[in-house]
Formats: sequence, C-alpha cells, structure tokens
Amino acid sequence: MLQLIIVTVLLFVLFFGLGFILNMLMKTTWFPIYGYIALMIGLVIYWGWGTGSLASNLAEYSIADYVPAIGGLIGAILSGSTIKSLRQKGFKMF
Repeated sequence: MLQLIIVTVLLFVLFFGLGFILNMLMKTTWFPIYGYIALMIGLVIYWGWGTGSLASNLAEYSIADYVPAIGGLIGAILSGSTIKSLRQKGFKMF
C-alpha cells in the first residue's frame, strides 16, 4: 500500500513538473494532457498487440495499475490549470 502511494505521488509530481515546463516553453496550456493521453493510448496498443482483445487486456490490470496512471493524469491537468491561472493573473513569463 505504501508503494502505491509513493508511485502515485511520484507520477503526479513528474507529470506536473514536465507539464509545467512544457507549458512555459511551448506557450500551450493543454499540451501535456494531450501528450499524456497519446502516451497512454500508445502503451495500451503496444501492450495489447496480438494477445487478445483490448477489453480482456484492460481487465487483467488491477487497481494498483490504474491508480498511478490516474495520478499522472491529474498532475498533467493541474499543470495546465496552474499555467492558465498564472497567465490570467498577469505573469508574462508563463
């Protein structure tokens, strides 16, 4: 259980940090979310290629596999909303 909490927090921080930096550099607010979704779709297709249906492959994962992925997605979403709020408050470097 402790490992699940640690990996979820690490993925949250990782995707928040990467999303924040990408948002600053590219001046696009929601790019990290699109990148995260494209990564997840690519990984699901790669892992499920030729081994059965997508539904049967997704059913093999447990909650311990989904929680860190959701934590990373939340980090990507919060990085976009943080940048958006900083831009609305007048911070020009973001």
